[in-house]
Amino acid sequence: MKTEGDGSAPRLAAARALLQVLDQGKALDSALDQAVAALATARDRALARRLSHAVLRDWPALDGLLGKLIKRRPARRDRLVWFVLAVGLAELRQQREPAPAVVHAAVAAVAAAGLGRLKGLANAVLRNYQRQRSTLEAGQDDDPVLAWGYPRWLIERIRQDWPAQWEQILAAGNQPPPLTLRVNRRHWCRDEALAALLAAGHQAAPLDGLPDALVLSQRAAVSALPGFADGGLSVQDGAAQLAVEHLDLVAGQRVLDACAAPGGKAAHILERADVELTAVDVDARRLDQVADNFRRLQLGGRLVVGNAADPAAWWDGQPFDRILVDAPCSATGVIRRHPDIRWLRQPGDIAALVALQASLLDALWPLLVPGGILVYATCSVLAVENHEQGRSFLERHEDADVIDHDQLPGLACQPGRQIVPGALDLDGFYHLAMRKLQPD
Repeated sequence: MKTEGDGSAPRLAAARALLQVLDQGKALDSALDQAVAALATARDRALARRLSHAVLRDWPALDGLLGKLIKRRPARRDRLVWFVLAVGLAELRQQREPAPAVVHAAVAAVAAAGLGRLKGLANAVLRNYQRQRSTLEAGQDDDPVLAWGYPRWLIERIRQDWPAQWEQILAAGNQPPPLTLRVNRRHWCRDEALAALLAAGHQAAPLDGLPDALVLSQRAAVSALPGFADGGLSVQDGAAQLAVEHLDLVAGQRVLDACAAPGGKAAHILERADVELTAVDVDARRLDQVADNFRRLQLGGRLVVGNAADPAAWWDGQPFDRILVDAPCSATGVIRRHPDIRWLRQPGDIAALVALQASLLDALWPLLVPGGILVYATCSVLAVENHEQGRSFLERHEDADVIDHDQLPGLACQPGRQIVPGALDLDGFYHLAMRKLQPD
């Protein structure tokens, strides 16, 4: 991918975003939005995003290589140069661009950052890496942190939970994700959407077992896709689209989507059935995103700002026929889309998330009508958030009965079904559908 000028602008934007993520704990999407705002072209913005993802997927190895190549770490005021060089090393390791062009762009980025006095250092570091690459990288595969690009605690946790699939899960998290679309049935059928995409020159195909999903073989500007502006398409991974299949919707039902923002699953519910939907989220600004999605898709639902774990503050007392608990989680199943998660999430976060998930389930179960269905969903691969959480809930609630959906994609987990990242080229997701038994 070529950029205008000396190529410094997208590299510097990526480095600035990485500094905010890795040194300041900021989410990558937010950091990138700020860093790429001044970039003139979509190509440069895409390149900055791709390079920042590449560094985050390989951060331990890149940071370690820089530690070998630079005898003294730069002063705090010069910290940005470390990330410019990490971007350069990532490009050299990928070998997608000619090495001289990569070095030139990195040196230019150092100068553009106001660190011109370090141009010589940047040039020497990257050229020394080229000359000594085999020696510098010797033995990296012996350390799983360097080989896989994940923190050790997370590798160990995934290996413990998934002894037969852990390598597949880690490998999937290091691959760029596909662009998967959800077809709005109220606008057109999937065959019509597919025909429109193919006619516009996009290579698209349906996903087996997911009646509303289409996947593109190449990235594209979403806003320019046929039907998108009119509400015919949305971006949503196929695994996330499975939530609506577990809900077994019927027209006329009262449906609650708890923790609804940014609204993809809520919109899918409304696209699939004429139901009375209430979408609850504790964050008013994120709930505005739900409203924006509804407007584009020409959908209507009740939006409520409130804590799903405290329904007394917002519930009208009328029970729901269906409840979706799309719970806050570690997001370890969507690392391929958000590589910063592996560095922002900490081991101590998991217990707090598990406690929150349990409180949500216990608080919302009484809102379900007898005979109704509650679906618990996470984008996690950790057992303690998924099937272990489900078992604990079933032990506390004798009036809950698991609904088996063996016809749907995923591994049976006793209880629930787990999509393992990379399987069917889907994100990692867990779903557990439970019916509330009639009282004796």
